[in-house]
Order: sequence, then structure tokens, then C-alpha cells
Amino acid sequence: MRPLVAAQPVHLDAITLDVKSYGIVQPKDRTELIAQVSGQVISVAGQFVEGAFVKQGDILARIDPNDYEADLIEAEAGLAQASSALEIERAQAHVAKAEWERIKADSSDITASALYLRKPQLAEKMARYRSAQASVKRAKRNLERTYIKAPYDAIINERSISLGSVVNPGNSFGSLSSTEVAEVRLPVADKELQYLNNGGIGATVEFNAQYAGKETTWQAKVVRSEGVIDQKSRMSYLVAQLQTPYEGVQPLRFGSYINATIEGRAVNGAIVVPHHLVKNNKIAVLNDDLTLSFKTLNIIREQDGMVIANQGLAEGEQLITSALEYPSEGMAVKIEDTVTKPDVTQLALKGE
Repeated sequence: MRPLVAAQPVHLDAITLDVKSYGIVQPKDRTELIAQVSGQVISVAGQFVEGAFVKQGDILARIDPNDYEADLIEAEAGLAQASSALEIERAQAHVAKAEWERIKADSSDITASALYLRKPQLAEKMARYRSAQASVKRAKRNLERTYIKAPYDAIINERSISLGSVVNPGNSFGSLSSTEVAEVRLPVADKELQYLNNGGIGATVEFNAQYAGKETTWQAKVVRSEGVIDQKSRMSYLVAQLQTPYEGVQPLRFGSYINATIEGRAVNGAIVVPHHLVKNNKIAVLNDDLTLSFKTLNIIREQDGMVIANQGLAEGEQLITSALEYPSEGMAVKIEDTVTKPDVTQLALKGE
């Protein structure tokens, strides 16, 4: 008795060896707003609240500027005095030089002394003028620091001051996160890196997460590898970035847990078969003469109950999909389509 088998043709497909991962969405940049000058908070912007979005340069709070405006006026007055003293000294130095040119013919000295030409005095006045310039610059900078501004487009994470608070240098106003770029650290097992081009750097990543109760996808890109293996998980980490995560109808919110699919190497003519059909890298096929033979597969990956090979079978070969108790090379088999059926004429004669 030849065993009855089921068979199906082999199809070679072009596939990519994608790698699965996961992670939590985090902002690329997170900044804590710190006071650089002291004073009382005299105004707080309405959008300076947790969860609000702000634009780069938006004024979030203001420190009382009166003392710093007075410092600027004093610095500018000092600069004016230093400028006047410098001009007077330059004029005196010019007179001294002209006087020396007039009398040097009758003098036994070949060159005039620096003191006579007032060079030290001029250098002193120049140093005071530059010091006054620095004072004005410092006063302007301190006055500018009374404005607490958003350094980039961001979402407010926390606010720790209120109207009337008194702050000193080093006190925190709150923190915010940039909405320009979101990052996700993607753990990848070391053995999975072989399926990625260039270690995964530059690969396209598809994020999947729930938004408003619906499964949503986003496209991102791997920008770098952290280059080390985590001591606890023994995983390598790739970092994927997504531009402007909060734009669009379906934003990718910070703190979201996502599943990721990293695009892997492309394989042309790939063979994908169920794992249970392969034993010791061999798989049974049905020949044209209804005999069984074994083909050796060059397996490149095993995943989700399937075996992926790039060599071993040709397009259209008949793959035996039914289980055989004792299969052997050259065994004669039959398939359902070739089972002998009684002839209709003979059945009719028997009926008579």
C-alpha cells in the first residue's frame, strides 16, 4: 500500500528579515528651566502649565527687572565716562607726539620715552573703556535673564513656581520636553543583529501602539546604536527617532509603550515553510513519478513556527505537507487527486 499524502507547490518570495522589538517613547531633549538671576516673579504666562504646548522663544515667566535696569543704566554711564577719558587721553598723546617731533632735532635722545608719549596712560584708559564695555554687556545679559523663555518647541512637563515667588540663581522654574524629535530605545538580541543591514543603523522602523482605543502605526528611522550590551538584559540597543511626534491627527505621545518592527535584510527567492515539516535541515518533496525524496535546506532563520531558507527548493516543486510515519528516500506515494475511481460504465453494468 502506497501511503496517501497531501502536497502543495512551493512558491519563492522576496521577503525582508524584519526584527521585532519594543520600547517607550521619550523626548530627545528635556530641559529644566533654572533661574540665573534673583528676584520676585512678577508674571507667569497662561500657557506655562503642565501639558501645554509652547513655541521656541515664548516667554513663560518674568522676574522683576527694576534692579537690573538700574544696573544697566549705571554700566552705560560708566562706559560713557570711560569713552570720554579715552578720547581725552588720545588727544593728549597726539599732542605729546607732535611736541616730540618739534623738539627731537635739538634733543640728544634718539627716541622719546613711552611715558613722554603717554603710551601707558593711553593703555590704562583703553583698559578702563573695555572694562566698562564688559559691564554694559553683563548688565544687558542679566536683564535679558529676567525673561524665562522656551528654548524650543516643547510640551510643559512641570511648573514649580507661581506668581509672587522669590527665586535665586539655581532655583527651578519647571521642566519641558522638546516636541521636535521623539526617541525610542529598541532592545535587540545579539543573534538578531545578523538580519539587519549595517547593524540596523538607517533602517526603517514601524511603530505600533494604541491611540484612542485604535491600533495606530507610525514610521520612524534608526539613527544610532548605543554600542554596548546592557549588563542586566544582555541586549544591544538601537535608537529610533520620529520627527514631530505631536503633529497630525494621531500624535505619538511621550510615555507610550510601542511595538516596533525593524526592517531587515532583503532576501530574494526565499523559501518559507512550517517548522514541523523540516527535520535535520531536510524536507520531503513529491517527485513527478510520485516518489518521495528529501531536499536539504539552507536555513537562515527560524521564527514564529516557520523556517526561512534561501536555497534547497525550486519554484513549483511539490512539498509534502502531510505527516508520514516512516518516510524514506524513493518511497512510492499517492496523492488524493490520483486515487483510482470506479469507472461509471462498470457501475452501470453492475446495477443491471
